[in-house]
Amino acid sequence: MELSLSSTDLAFRQEVRDFIRAKLPVDIQSKVEHRQRLVKEDYVRWQKILYKKGWIAPGWPLEHGGTGWTPLQRHLFEEELAAASAPRIMPFGLSMVAPVIMAFGSAVQKEHYLPRILSSENWWCQGYSEPGSGSDLASLATKAAPDGNDYIVTGQKTWTTLAQYADMIFCLVRTSTEGKPQEGISFLLIDMRSPGIEVHPIRTVDGGTEINDVFFDNVRVPQANRIGEENKGWTYAKYLLGHERTGIAAVGRSKQELRQLKAIARSEPVGEGSLAEDDIFAGKVADLEIEILALESLVLRIVADETAGRAPGPEASILKIRGTEIQQRLSELALEAIGYYANPYIAEAREAGWNEAPIGPEHATNIAPHYFNWRKASIYGGTNEIQKNIIAKMVLGL
Repeated sequence: MELSLSSTDLAFRQEVRDFIRAKLPVDIQSKVEHRQRLVKEDYVRWQKILYKKGWIAPGWPLEHGGTGWTPLQRHLFEEELAAASAPRIMPFGLSMVAPVIMAFGSAVQKEHYLPRILSSENWWCQGYSEPGSGSDLASLATKAAPDGNDYIVTGQKTWTTLAQYADMIFCLVRTSTEGKPQEGISFLLIDMRSPGIEVHPIRTVDGGTEINDVFFDNVRVPQANRIGEENKGWTYAKYLLGHERTGIAAVGRSKQELRQLKAIARSEPVGEGSLAEDDIFAGKVADLEIEILALESLVLRIVADETAGRAPGPEASILKIRGTEIQQRLSELALEAIGYYANPYIAEAREAGWNEAPIGPEHATNIAPHYFNWRKASIYGGTNEIQKNIIAKMVLGL
């Protein structure tokens, strides 16, 4: 999609490009370009640079530290970050729990948590899924029993991304067994340093440990850390998931992945030409590019709706489905393009400094673990099958 940009927007895009070029640390950029693992310090270092510039929270209202940018400027900002191989801005605090705190939190909670989220002083993780309660989130069993001015929390959360780094976790807990399962859930903010919390890593097929089990053994949490009303957490959770699913679309990053895929295809020899000249492969790439452009159009419409004060609806589920399908397809085509260079697959190759001499051409580096890692994209944020059910119910009335 060729956007028609005004002189103001062209100047804005150039300002963003110049800033990223000047301020993005080279070592972090190199890790992103080579699909190596980033650690907490990498993310926080970049986020603090954006915070100092006043650009860390483009989607926040001005009164809470947002930028006041137009929907198009926010879109351009995301595109430029992706194009420059900048790390993604961690969403758990800035674009997931922060909107919930703004919409439903108390004045004290806003005053305490929002500045710490902006500055990256607090690193957040999400406590939703449980063993046996992933897609059927309303069946969660982690219990919060009242005890004076506190709750005593007992249970387990799983698939908790980057919990090993977290200072805080926003958690859905069961505070009542009366009525429908959705009616007995509350939304708690829990300090991860509380006695009784243990974090156990889960090793994924790409060799990483970015997801974890989190265990709560009689963890004491002040009731003042509850968002909104007791037993109304399901309402707040749905609000949060709408924002999460909108962000999962990641159009800018998919466009950057597409550019990299095209570069790989131009570098891979086929007969007397290159893979980019192969009609079958070129057709696959063209089909995917059309899907990305269509998704971008929907993203711009939804961002404009959010700016006008309309929360994401079932469109967020469409973004989640199409965005993750596109991300998976990009990784599949990259794997197809490099062929046998995907082997041998060495998980440790994603660690910076493990072996700077690539196996095969440099463009084949870490394509295989990237492919394996993206298998999870259709699951997190609510499985794509569940998203289709949401669309059927909310849009089609089925």
